[in-house]
Amino acid sequence: MAGYSIKTKNLKKNFGAVRALEGVSLDLSAGLLHGLIGSNGAGKTTTMRLLAGLLKPSSGGISYFRDGAPAAFGDLRPQLAYMPQQASLYSDLSVDEHLEFFRSLYRLDAAAYARRSAELLEITRLGKFRDRRAGQLSGGMYKKLGLMCALLQSPSVLLLDEPTNGVDPISRREFWELLYSQAAKKILIIISTAYMDEAERCSRVHLLDAGTLLASGEPRAVLKAAGAASFEEIFIKGGAK
Repeated sequence: MAGYSIKTKNLKKNFGAVRALEGVSLDLSAGLLHGLIGSNGAGKTTTMRLLAGLLKPSSGGISYFRDGAPAAFGDLRPQLAYMPQQASLYSDLSVDEHLEFFRSLYRLDAAAYARRSAELLEITRLGKFRDRRAGQLSGGMYKKLGLMCALLQSPSVLLLDEPTNGVDPISRREFWELLYSQAAKKILIIISTAYMDEAERCSRVHLLDAGTLLASGEPRAVLKAAGAASFEEIFIKGGAK
């Protein structure tokens, strides 16, 4: 599997008079689990949508790389999966019906689909709920189904926008176990979250506040550089440069 990475330089995005991002530069290196950390309104979702090609920057740039060499977004796009923050599944479709729908969307052949769907049903523990409609799933199970649909095509880049928001602690832990199982495959995973305790679960963190980047790096190194005992403290102090 190719190793994809993404870099942004002085990325800005305005929505009319609202400045959602103000000069954000990120180095999202390949094969790692990156966390975009920040409260509501920090610019996390805007960043995700820009990375996924759903929005165009007001200024600045986004560069994509394959095995260290520059790559066009069109080459990366088939290898990218995006799980939005908002509910995006069909409440009247079952787990199985969702998998069949995404099988058609990704144009997976029968053998690849059988193998991948069986693997995902096992690791998400949704195998015995295949006939249950999405609207009848618990919050944690719903998020697992969303992740399973995103992973069905075996992406090289996975963008997850606040996937654990509103999920109970046990389901959050199970969701992170699923992420670790995918991170072990050395794909690029970018997850956004407002939960400060999840920052320490990432390989690299990127702290966003009101559209600006406060700090980036390995979690413990960021805390040390800021002279902070927690990520909450960094945000209170206004960041580490």
